[in-house]
Amino acid sequence: MRLGVIGLLPRDFRDITAEHLRAIRALGLTGAGFHAYGDRLFEVQAADCRKVKSLFSGAGVDLAQFGVAYGECLFDPDPGVRDRVASRIERGISVGRDLGAHACLIRPGSLSPRGSYSPSPLNREPECRSRLLETLGRVARRAEAEGLTLVTETHLLTILDSPETVRQVVEAIGSPRLRAVMDYVNHFQTLDQVYRSAERLNQIFNVMGPVCPVGHCKDLRVGDGLVLHLHEEVPGEGELDMAAALRLWHALQPDGYMLLEHLPDEKYPLASRNAHRIATEAGVEIH
Repeated sequence: MRLGVIGLLPRDFRDITAEHLRAIRALGLTGAGFHAYGDRLFEVQAADCRKVKSLFSGAGVDLAQFGVAYGECLFDPDPGVRDRVASRIERGISVGRDLGAHACLIRPGSLSPRGSYSPSPLNREPECRSRLLETLGRVARRAEAEGLTLVTETHLLTILDSPETVRQVVEAIGSPRLRAVMDYVNHFQTLDQVYRSAERLNQIFNVMGPVCPVGHCKDLRVGDGLVLHLHEEVPGEGELDMAAALRLWHALQPDGYMLLEHLPDEKYPLASRNAHRIATEAGVEIH
C-alpha cells in the first residue's frame, strides 16, 4: 500500500511550493491531497495546474486526491441547485485532470441547513435517492469523458449511511469512473462494533471495499457522555485494530493510497510514524 496526507498544504493549491512537498516526503509519505473551494475552480488557469503538477512530479509526490468543496446537496429538491453543484463538480473534474490527480473527491451533502454532515430525516425520503442517482450519473458521464475517477465521501449520518447503501448506489450508477472512499471510521455505529473492531472492519471492507480505490487512514476513540460519542483519532492512538485495517486495505489495493487527514499539522508526524510502525508489525509494505 501507499501512504499520504490530506493536509500540510496551503488552502489555495496555487500557493503550494516545493518546500511544502519536501516536508511531506520527509515524513515518509509519497502522496498528498487538497481541496479547491466553490467558484474558485472557475478562476484556475491551465498554467496554474501545470505549475502544481510539475511541483508534485519534481518532489516525487503523487496527487492522490483532489477534493471539490461546496455546500450544496446533490439531491436538493431544487433542480437549479443540483445543476449549479453539478457544474462545479464538472469544472473540478477538468481541473483534477489537468493536475494529474488520481481521484476527484465529492460529497453527497445533506438537506439539513446545518451542513453536509448533519443528519436530517428528509435525507431518508425515497425521492432523495432518485435525485442523488440523477446527479451522480451526470457527473459520472463527465468523469468518463475526462478519464478521471470520481470518489464520493460516505458517512453514517448521510444519505450514504452504510457500506451496503454505498455499494448499491455505486452499482446503480454503473460507471467505472464513479467510486467511493474507504473511510472505514465513518461506518462504526455501536460500542460493540468499536470494541470488536476487526469484525466490523471485515464487514465494511467486504461490502464496500471492491468499489473503493482510495482510503482514509484514521483511528477512532470513544468519548464520555450520556449518549454515544465517537471521535476520529490519530492512527494507533485509539480503539480500532489498525493492523487489521491496513491488512484489509493492502489486500484490496496493494498500490492504493491510504491518506492521513483531519489532524492539526503538528500531529501528522506522529500519525505517519504510527502508521508505518503498525504496517511493519502487520507485515504490510508501505512503498
